[in-house]
Amino acid sequence: MNSLARLAIGAVTTGAAGVAYAAGYERRRWTLREATVPVLPEGSRPLTILHVSDLHLTPDQESKKRWVAELAALEPDLVVDTGDNLAHPRAVPGVLAALGPLLEKPGLFVFGSNDYFGPTPKNPARYLRSSDRRIHGEPLPWRDLRAAFVERGWQDATHQRLFLDVDGRRIGIVGVDDPHLSLDRYDSVSGPMTADLRLGLTHSPEPRVLDGMAADHVDLVLAGHTHGGQLRLPWYGAIVTNCGIDRSRARGASRWGAHTWLHVSAGMGTSPYAPVRFACPPEASLLTLVPRPAAPGAARATPAQAAGTVG
Repeated sequence: MNSLARLAIGAVTTGAAGVAYAAGYERRRWTLREATVPVLPEGSRPLTILHVSDLHLTPDQESKKRWVAELAALEPDLVVDTGDNLAHPRAVPGVLAALGPLLEKPGLFVFGSNDYFGPTPKNPARYLRSSDRRIHGEPLPWRDLRAAFVERGWQDATHQRLFLDVDGRRIGIVGVDDPHLSLDRYDSVSGPMTADLRLGLTHSPEPRVLDGMAADHVDLVLAGHTHGGQLRLPWYGAIVTNCGIDRSRARGASRWGAHTWLHVSAGMGTSPYAPVRFACPPEASLLTLVPRPAAPGAARATPAQAAGTVG
């Protein structure tokens, strides 16, 4: 066997092993990501938010449902779901079973494109180039899911300005419908809010929405959609984000402007037609919100107040 043939066999073997790992192991390696974000007023005690996104649930995903249900043991102060819960017309009961214990907590949600429309087979190469063309599958029962969430006490933040009292704190919330489908209308809900914490919710973290929220001094924007890139390369990170933000923001917490923090969840699912994740395990995020650092020239903060960092 010549050297070229050996190289070809080696490449095929390595590629097959990578696909087997990404499809057979990593996409089920459920992971809790934790971060500390400094967005609260000085002197506030910490507040915890469980951020879940992009379940892309199908009826047969039992291990995913069990793992999500177990997240209730974290006892978060607030649960935020940033959409793409569904990947099948009969997935609503499974989503409710997975989130059931969390639905007993104060909660907020917005929906994404894959709550409205089912997945379809697509050429993976289309994600490597920018395109405004959208390919939709069959309509999904998002109205049933919304009704069940609301019936259990979660609030729909879609194009709403809401106020919620959580653990003695007044939280102002503003949310939009999915920018990936160009359904966002932030101008209909924009404006300043007086609250201990101002939260923004969007499924896809499009810059036009983030800029509007930052202009209104929203403290923290929560989003999903990117899957953290879904396929990440060592020392490079996400290959694509499938939206307008840069690759460095595809997963985790980052600053957006002088005042606002952005947290993007890498989510817990994939399309049934692209069931792989690489260097980007499925995740939920537990965010611990702490006070902002004292402004220059202000009185020296206590060690507890000065501990705000992003993990």
